Amino acid sequence: MFLKKISLFNYKNFSEATFEFDSKINCFVGKNGIGKTNVLDAIYHLSYGKSYFNPLAIQNIKHNEEFFVIDGEFEKANRSEQIISSFKKGQKKILKRNGKQYDKFSDHIGFIPLVIISPADNDLIIEGSETRRKFIDTVISQLDSTYLQELIQYQKIISQRNALLKYFALNHVFETDTLSIYNEQLNGFGQNIFEKRKKFIAEFLPIFNKHHQAITDSAEKVQLVYESHLFDGEMLTLLDQNLAKDRALQYTSVGIHKDDLSFQIDDYPIKKFGSQGQQKSFLIALKLAQFEFVKKQSGEKPILLFDDIFDKLDETRVGKIVAMVNQDEFGQLFISDTHPERTETIVKTTHQSYKIFSL
Repeated sequence: MFLKKISLFNYKNFSEATFEFDSKINCFVGKNGIGKTNVLDAIYHLSYGKSYFNPLAIQNIKHNEEFFVIDGEFEKANRSEQIISSFKKGQKKILKRNGKQYDKFSDHIGFIPLVIISPADNDLIIEGSETRRKFIDTVISQLDSTYLQELIQYQKIISQRNALLKYFALNHVFETDTLSIYNEQLNGFGQNIFEKRKKFIAEFLPIFNKHHQAITDSAEKVQLVYESHLFDGEMLTLLDQNLAKDRALQYTSVGIHKDDLSFQIDDYPIKKFGSQGQQKSFLIALKLAQFEFVKKQSGEKPILLFDDIFDKLDETRVGKIVAMVNQDEFGQLFISDTHPERTETIVKTTHQSYKIFSL
């Protein structure tokens, strides 16, 4: 599977642009702020139906314009697949495959497997638990459509239960039966999601450790620790035990929507005790593990986006990544970089076909 061509209309800083790609390596080079990352983000958009950097669709429209269109032509299983994502102010975003509009964007997730490695990934370390839950959910959802639907339903019921708790507080009433209906639904979806997340971490961790060792040649012990209220008991029990607290707070305080993934180095949080270099290595290993996990589970090599990666790594780590390209572990690769000469020198050592786009 690979992306043959992409056309952008009023997307971010592009009025109109078309790029035809090599099936192996494609590099966007030029000064900062010229739009290299925006092209990568448009490719991401075709896989996930949204921007990686700014999920608010209206903020991806070029200034003073009313709409954007991203039109991509892929080759998948020896057939051509056209994916179009478009948005017009005041209307709903549209996602189409071969001219047919998706009723639900979630039906598209996983069709174009893709992994991005970007400086913005640092949010996984410095931001709150929601960012790390999103990482887990992104990986599992690309491979398990049932998981994604259960997650959507769970989040919908949480919103409804929270609204009911606010209603109770505002009107000084309480209805056990109505709340029980939501609790039962949350219990079913929550337990399923918990079990799938637990299974995922168990399978993912050895892959992550392997990549971390390969990148760093290090004896450091790194760990991903899944944290969930459901290790302490079933969801239904937890909801009953925390009812008084939930009524006081007017929201649901326990459940898989509070799960977290603890990033550790030598048994300490990497956020507090990891150097910048250690954090970068950790994140790259995490994303390369995501790539390998999706590849193994789906049987396809995901498209891999390297955003501004060579500015952030030393030569040794770059060499490790190039070696993986040489071993043909990757499928189609997209790279953005500020230094044209450096980029070409690196990609030449892979002995793969490539194209360089100067912006």
